[in-house]
Amino acid sequence: MIRIERTHSSDIHFIQLTTRLDKELKTLYGSSQEEFDQYNVMTELNTVVIAYIGDQPVGCGCFKPVDAHTAEVKRMYVDSKLRGRGVGAAILLALENWARDSGFHSFILETGTIQTEAIRLYEKHRYQVIPNFEPYIGNELSICFGKKLV
Repeated sequence: MIRIERTHSSDIHFIQLTTRLDKELKTLYGSSQEEFDQYNVMTELNTVVIAYIGDQPVGCGCFKPVDAHTAEVKRMYVDSKLRGRGVGAAILLALENWARDSGFHSFILETGTIQTEAIRLYEKHRYQVIPNFEPYIGNELSICFGKKLV
């Protein structure tokens, strides 16, 4: 059973999971990932969720405000051995509900074009491809999505 807990960006499990995410992204994108690293620093953020199976942290995600109505999904990660088992969907739903309850009307996000599992997750949950937003405009390795929450 998947348990989702709300937390913050200094949570040790979030730090461990995002460290694994960063290693995976470096493997996928090589030195190209260095350009994105600066946009993935999440400090003093109180909108983090962690997915647990038993006591084991297996995935995470967070969101940060873009403006009064829009938030950006960041640092989505699920342990590669557990993908396709509903962990990512549970994280995404928890983030959507939290953002909606916090007054946000829509989500935007960016993922890499070769992260096909992530792309399928977002498409399955009715995210639509949108034009790349800053700082991803013109980057061929990025694909951006958006979804109305209300």
